[in-house]
Amino acid sequence: MAEIKTVGVIGAGQMGSGIAHVCALAGYDVHLNDVAQEKLDQGLKTIERNMQRQVARGMIALDAMQAALPRIHISNDLGIVGKSDLIIEAATENEEIKKAIFRSLAPHLAEATLLASNTSSISITRLASTTDRPERFIGLHFMNPAPLMKLVEIIRGIATDVDTYETAARFAQSLGKTTANAEDFPAFIVNRVLVPMINEAIYTLYEGVGTVEAIDTAMRLGANHPMGPLELGDFIGLDTVLSIMNVLHEGLADSKYRPCPLLVKYVEAGWLGRKSGRGFYDYRGEVPVPTR
Repeated sequence: MAEIKTVGVIGAGQMGSGIAHVCALAGYDVHLNDVAQEKLDQGLKTIERNMQRQVARGMIALDAMQAALPRIHISNDLGIVGKSDLIIEAATENEEIKKAIFRSLAPHLAEATLLASNTSSISITRLASTTDRPERFIGLHFMNPAPLMKLVEIIRGIATDVDTYETAARFAQSLGKTTANAEDFPAFIVNRVLVPMINEAIYTLYEGVGTVEAIDTAMRLGANHPMGPLELGDFIGLDTVLSIMNVLHEGLADSKYRPCPLLVKYVEAGWLGRKSGRGFYDYRGEVPVPTR
């Protein structure tokens, strides 16, 4: 099995910065890459702020944070990240963007480099087919937020070899994560179950069965969910929810996965949830207020 010492992470957004965070805490040297320098700067600030919160809550020791932060190196040069032992793509949930990243990486890769995608729904087999090493390509789906959530889904493409799988599983477990194996079907396990529930909650709102507040309260108290489904959709990002529903609808050809028209309208309006300031709640004031 390959030995992982350096990890490249492509995409410095919420997921990419979270993955870089947990890798650095686990002792790996991390090369965090993004096309936008401001995203890299913001990602590094987010990592430091989140580690400080973990220290304040007694989740990690101060010296662990002080050792981890210097392990994270930021760059928008694929030539630097390309020499890593393992590269995890954590760009936006768009198949063409992800494929373009892997094509751009190809000239910069070391011979033994393993490739992984943090995709939450897209076929690992299709993504792997755009690379020169489908046998060394795997899905590593971290849950959001990566520093707090304990699960990593591991998804093998049709060409993924045994060594790649075993190395990826050992790596994820070295981060303190529990792994679950998922077959390469649309949205894998977690999002195959979770995102249609969110979509159904949006249909429940769309059809006037309940208000935003009533639906979220009902599921928090009636099903003992820590967060209502509409609040959760805002947290994930409604554009991501829509993207996953489209993957399910197109990939499985079943009408039960049809995205709710209200979800489509919110995304068209740019109301994507917490990250844009408005979704099913308005986050621009001191307290989130339902928008419907």
